[in-house]
Amino acid sequence: MSETVDIPQRLASLQDLAPAGFAIALHVRFTSPLYLFQTYPDAWLAEYSRDGLVMRDPTVAWAFAHPGTIDWAPLAAQDDSGVMARAAAHGLRHGVTVSLHRDGSRSMASFARGDRPFDDEEVARIEEAVGALHDATASAQPLTPQAREAIRRLSVAFTHP
Repeated sequence: MSETVDIPQRLASLQDLAPAGFAIALHVRFTSPLYLFQTYPDAWLAEYSRDGLVMRDPTVAWAFAHPGTIDWAPLAAQDDSGVMARAAAHGLRHGVTVSLHRDGSRSMASFARGDRPFDDEEVARIEEAVGALHDATASAQPLTPQAREAIRRLSVAFTHP
């Protein structure tokens, strides 16, 4: 893990950019990420998990098929299962998804706001932060106890073996 990237600080800055929450899946192999950071509302996370929505989520499908970034609005036409409408009911009305594939590893992330779409500067900052997190976690070293505690203090749910 890179010593130059402060993971808790990056996550905190992303929380500021995405007040309705985010999900960041780093180094996805098959369908499981090595690291998963989430700040979406608990009720949405429970519904999403309970109903197995990851397999029907157009943001996830897009991220597996494309590199780059996309606003959620164009994905609504591909949402036959109504995942995005269900997310909007939890305050996730506007969003952006980032997908990158670098050094043989894929990471993907989605960020949400309830009030307005993300502007171009915010999307650029999000994309840069996801790239930095991807690179910082490429070695799959465990997070330090200090980093784990800082992430917990941010109320960011995370998984890592």
